[in-house]
Amino acid sequence: MRISQLSAQSGVPVGTIKYYLREGLLHDGTLTAATQASYDESHLERLSLIRALVGPAGLSISATRKVFETLDDRGTPLFELLGQVHHTTGPPISDEQDLRAAQALLDRWGWRCETDDLPTVGALARALDGLAAAGFELTPEQLDDYAARVLGIATEEVDRIPVDSPEAAARYVALGTVLVEPLILALRRLGHQHASRERFGGTTPS
Repeated sequence: MRISQLSAQSGVPVGTIKYYLREGLLHDGTLTAATQASYDESHLERLSLIRALVGPAGLSISATRKVFETLDDRGTPLFELLGQVHHTTGPPISDEQDLRAAQALLDRWGWRCETDDLPTVGALARALDGLAAAGFELTPEQLDDYAARVLGIATEEVDRIPVDSPEAAARYVALGTVLVEPLILALRRLGHQHASRERFGGTTPS
């Protein structure tokens, strides 16, 4: 297909497609003339992933390029590719942050997470620090219960990752991480409302 057809099918303006080509995010088409090229389904799939990463996932062009560098290295194991996507869509981490308490929990649960590669270990550390600063520390048993429930959700999500193509897997992880987290938080808060109504109903404090 020509670039105009690629634009029509993908919903991406021609000018934006040319920008992605210049930035190396989208691979070149097959030259059919000095100034014309032909594009195929692989370009549609890549454009879908680009839009997911720079749109809902909120990645910069440079961060997206890093994902594609990993993606285009066909020797990269799928686990490392998905880790790169997760890393680029995750929260930042400070080099000065103390991760020992968070890492101790992960070790106790047997969760294999690399602190150098997963900034979310830092997010866990900040959450624990916040709880401690507010004097609202959870018991080890409560933390274990949270971990077990969340691991169940995460395991089901990982089982649904498509494996027919690296692009499809990366898109699923990027959107699943960025877009599903707010959904889970909203459902938790609505669950609190429902559970509170079920427990307390119309009772008033004595």
